[in-house]
Amino acid sequence: MSTADKAKNKAEDLGGQAKEKFGEATDDQDLKNEGKGDQIKSNLKDAGEKIKDAFK
Repeated sequence: MSTADKAKNKAEDLGGQAKEKFGEATDDQDLKNEGKGDQIKSNLKDAGEKIKDAFK
């Protein structure tokens, strides 16, 4: 996995965490769910990159 991919995935994860926390603080369920979705998407991308690396 390239360093750039790792950084992008980490940034997406951190952004998702921030959205989730802000959604909790403002009682905005949609924003909270969007943040969780961003985190899940980031985790799936990380897993896919790790699988690709395993087959190299």
